[in-house]
Amino acid sequence: MRRYLVNFDGRRIPWRSADVLIIGGGVAGLRAAVEAGKRARVLLVAKRTLGESNTQLAQGGVAAALDSGDTVESHVRDTLDAGKGISDPKVVRTVIKEGAARVKELIAWGTKFDRRGGEIHFAREGGHSRARILHAGGDATGAEIARALIEHVRAEPNIEVIENTFVLDLLTRKGRVAGALASLPGGGLQGISAPCTILATGGCGQIYRETTNPEVATGDGLSIAHRAGAKLEDLEFVQFHPTALYIAGAARALISEAVRGEGAWLRDRQKRRFMPDVHPQAELAPRDTVSRAIVRRMRETDDTQVYLDLSHLPAARVRERFPGLAELCRTYGIDIAKDPIPVRPAAHYMVGGVRADMNGRTNLPGLWAAGECACAEFHGANRLGSNSLLEGLVFGSRAAVDALRQWPKGAMASPGHFSYDGPLASSSEPPVDVADVRASLKALMWREVGVERDAEGLRRGLEAIEFWKSYILTRQFPDAAGWELQNMLILCGLIAGCALARDESRGTHYRTDHPETDDARWKRHQVV
Repeated sequence: MRRYLVNFDGRRIPWRSADVLIIGGGVAGLRAAVEAGKRARVLLVAKRTLGESNTQLAQGGVAAALDSGDTVESHVRDTLDAGKGISDPKVVRTVIKEGAARVKELIAWGTKFDRRGGEIHFAREGGHSRARILHAGGDATGAEIARALIEHVRAEPNIEVIENTFVLDLLTRKGRVAGALASLPGGGLQGISAPCTILATGGCGQIYRETTNPEVATGDGLSIAHRAGAKLEDLEFVQFHPTALYIAGAARALISEAVRGEGAWLRDRQKRRFMPDVHPQAELAPRDTVSRAIVRRMRETDDTQVYLDLSHLPAARVRERFPGLAELCRTYGIDIAKDPIPVRPAAHYMVGGVRADMNGRTNLPGLWAAGECACAEFHGANRLGSNSLLEGLVFGSRAAVDALRQWPKGAMASPGHFSYDGPLASSSEPPVDVADVRASLKALMWREVGVERDAEGLRRGLEAIEFWKSYILTRQFPDAAGWELQNMLILCGLIAGCALARDESRGTHYRTDHPETDDARWKRHQVV
């Protein structure tokens, strides 16, 4: 593995500088920018346009113990239960306690959560013991939160945003992160010098054939952190959402857990409701349980999907509560109030990530991580629904506060300190069809490192990944398509390796050859 994806000479590329560099424009990056912009010059770099992230697509909502009948303790218990024994109770309590204040800030900044009778309406999702999910626009919560945060960021004079900019690597000198190497929107490279860098690059769902994630979610942050020497943790825990719309030729759009929270049922092709036989909470069982139940029912019925049924609920309420879903399904001739909706699981959320403490600090001085790309042991082995936006708000703020506290004011590193002339593949080697390898990799991950796994399949997957890496990681690509593929290959190898090593089943990680949970050996984290 090359240290940097491309060879470069720092003296021959343009440079810009900031006090705090934030990589990523989702909820964690935006909240970090708001906090850091109070005292420092901030540069926020977005891979595509600002807000094009998993945050924008989040439908269900944000969980917070704000209802008069709810308590922090109840939310903590539900989160720890979902984490299957490896969440850090101190971290969980901190996030949930501070999360309420972060959500109140959003409201003060103009976020318009749905109300009934003048009061905020709280929905319920799987794994939650009560209704505590704030939502907006019925099923457009992430978009509304992103809108409010982006407006706040745009209004802050200390924050500069650059879009359509791919960060290839973190720059390191003497063991400290000192900025990043990035593309220029019009082509070429640029250096960014910063004493504090916050990684908020989001998830990696695009490494799977079936995913609810946008095209930008290729796991770049985890791979660039790995090349720089950051520790990664719990990579085997990838959460699969049980219900993604499954129509040939259509994007695998997320169908929020809030739909089942409103009372939707899951049925098989014989119209049989099967979840009550699987778990006491039926359709509101934890996501990993529902995903596995759907996969097995598909196998038993020789079908490619199961069906979400809302026909027993009041039609007007269904269409009012889920306007986005109703409009999407209408384009395919499906009336969600009457017709069964074809669904199947899809990769949704990376539970593991760059190892970070309660302040977002990584093992590398000068580098913090927050949001989905980070692992602060909040989610444990399985994320509780609607806890991700809460986590991004809390850790985005905490990382920025800590970065400013540690801020080594003074001279920036000189561009002349940074260059790389690593080995490259021979120019005589045949070209690589990047799109073909990417499609093959995504199919392999879905087949061998998906909802259910076993040692034989994981070894097959690792063998194929290592073969592709052998002739792709030595190449220097000219654009984001190639850089993304290299990042995906690195990350897929790490995920498959961690999944093979954990020979038990826990949370989102299910081994058919080791179906039992083994607390004696595995009530712990894996760090690479």
